Amino acid sequence: MRADRVELSWDAARSNWLVRIEAGEEVIRRHCVASKNADEQTLRLAARKTIEDEGYEPDLSQLIIRR
Repeated sequence: MRADRVELSWDAARSNWLVRIEAGEEVIRRHCVASKNADEQTLRLAARKTIEDEGYEPDLSQLIIRR
């Protein structure tokens, strides 16, 4: 199963990254641990693991990173 959209953004309230996975009308929000200043490759790997853990096939070309 593929997600329609994946967004990664910094959650200042929890001081970690929030992965937002949209599949149809379903929206899943999961936090992942990485430093605020992590490079793009590190963030993509963290998002990929989170997406796979939720049972979706990662398509990182659709990943949006909001800093």
